[in-house]
Amino acid sequence: MGAFEYSVNDSVAIITMNSDENRFNPTFLKGFLKVLDQVERESRVKTVVIRSAHEKIFSNGIDLEWLVPVIQKSDLKTAKKFFYQMNEVFKRLLTYPIITIAAINGHAFAGGAIMACAFDFRFMRSDRGFFCFPEVDLGIPFLPGMNALLKKAIPMYKVEEMQYTGSRLTAFDCQEHHIILKASPINELMDDILEFANGLNKERKIVREMKLRLNHEIVRIMDVEDPPYIDSGQYNIA
Repeated sequence: MGAFEYSVNDSVAIITMNSDENRFNPTFLKGFLKVLDQVERESRVKTVVIRSAHEKIFSNGIDLEWLVPVIQKSDLKTAKKFFYQMNEVFKRLLTYPIITIAAINGHAFAGGAIMACAFDFRFMRSDRGFFCFPEVDLGIPFLPGMNALLKKAIPMYKVEEMQYTGSRLTAFDCQEHHIILKASPINELMDDILEFANGLNKERKIVREMKLRLNHEIVRIMDVEDPPYIDSGQYNIA
């Protein structure tokens, strides 16, 4: 079983992330872009659902076990390349010519929650899992493109609260604040998502054009920003 696998049922593709906690490192990000390319070549697909194989975790974001040694070695080139690569995944989701749905079937922390914001729609299991940005406690500031991405999916008052407090939202909290469409028990989550997805038989050409126009400013910010070199002596991540 690879890091990513997918199946297609009628017009819906289901991608499963199999990398344990699905933390972001160069290998994970490369695999993510590859599977999105593969699914796009499936001409019958009109909706993509992405879930995790992990029973408790959707994604825990950046792989600090990989990144921290890079920072400690002051490897500026590798660190910046990683952040550019992460932006490429976010931009790919923002401009993907197929409607995307995040099946948040466990914890979505830090970069995992940011990634979820890049999807067009989000559903979340109601019986387990939190949606959280712990960066304030990790000492890692958000990049401008990340902030723009958060505001796409989360009301600004909630973005501020979540960033400054590191608070953990349940699925019902996320539903109340319109971050997700629906909170569902795990045994109903995929059924609810597929019922919704099967009604989204939209043509790719118009979907892509709408995404390009809706998300133009976010993509522009990501294109021009220069991801900073995170100094382990400046931020509390070592």
